[in-house]
Amino acid sequence: MISVGALAAALGAEAVGDVSLSVTGPAEPAAAGADQLALAMDPKFAADLGRGAARAAILWPGADWTGMGLKAAIFAPRPRYVLSGVSQVFDRPPLLQEGIHASAVIDPTASLGAGVSVGAFVFVGPGARIGDGSRLLHGVTIAEDAVIGSGALLHSGVRIGARVRIGDRFVAQPGAVVGADGFSFVTPTTGAVEEARQTGAVSARDQDTYVRINSLGSVVIGDDVEIGANSCIDRGTIANTVIGDGTKIDNLVQVGHNVQVGVTCLLCGQSGIAGSSVIGDRVVIGGKASIADHLRIGSNVIITGNSGVASHVPDNRIMMGYPAVRMDQNVAMYKALRRLPRLLDKLISGQ
Repeated sequence: MISVGALAAALGAEAVGDVSLSVTGPAEPAAAGADQLALAMDPKFAADLGRGAARAAILWPGADWTGMGLKAAIFAPRPRYVLSGVSQVFDRPPLLQEGIHASAVIDPTASLGAGVSVGAFVFVGPGARIGDGSRLLHGVTIAEDAVIGSGALLHSGVRIGARVRIGDRFVAQPGAVVGADGFSFVTPTTGAVEEARQTGAVSARDQDTYVRINSLGSVVIGDDVEIGANSCIDRGTIANTVIGDGTKIDNLVQVGHNVQVGVTCLLCGQSGIAGSSVIGDRVVIGGKASIADHLRIGSNVIITGNSGVASHVPDNRIMMGYPAVRMDQNVAMYKALRRLPRLLDKLISGQ
């Protein structure tokens, strides 16, 4: 439990009323109990407060908290930012006993910092280094010579490949893979894809068997990076794949070999970046959006969900559609497309 006053102080927010009132945790307004904190940061939730039993709530600035029958209130000028703080105060981190589980396998040449906790069936390979205070949950694998900074949290089933370098405060959700081989193959003679690019056609002939190009590089990840469940970041072919500081990667995201991603980017679920593309800083890639290979995406770019980017994108642009174009162009094209049936009817009828 925490008092309303202490919670407001932790959030850097304003509290009014009986700030000594204690709450056990947050709840939706209509379902909140008497000892819970109702999250009603928008006027549209005002009616729901009357259906619940909360005595304290987080409200929008200027809300009539006394008229709502509340004993105390916290005002949230930026609701989602305050929600972030609330979630941290009431967070329930994964359970993991301190120390090293008896079933874990730690190579004698590996190095674990102070306060590192290791769960059951974890493997840490030769020469690997894990920073202070990191937590490796059950079934995590760290390959040889990998380096992970301090304060990391690796959920169950995470796989970190050989020679990967990761900064501080790294978070990887279950099943994430960092440092798998890139998808890179070649044929002894010109293959169908090469021929299609060169001539725009494919001849009817047998093709040689694909030969693997091994990935000799690795992956370098900055500080404060998070990777979602079952996402994959491939190692580079010669140079390293790079993920910049503060970048957040959602579930089921694919980052191909040699890709470079800048700082403070968001890569949403099921998006994919093909090999050797370069992504600038503060780029947002929407869900199911795709970036073709060897492209340059500028900084401060937003690529909307389900878009397919097939050409370079300059800074400060919003891209939409398949193939992706400027958002205003895509909207105009879509409006024109919707008018086509009416135009066709007029042509047929001769009007």
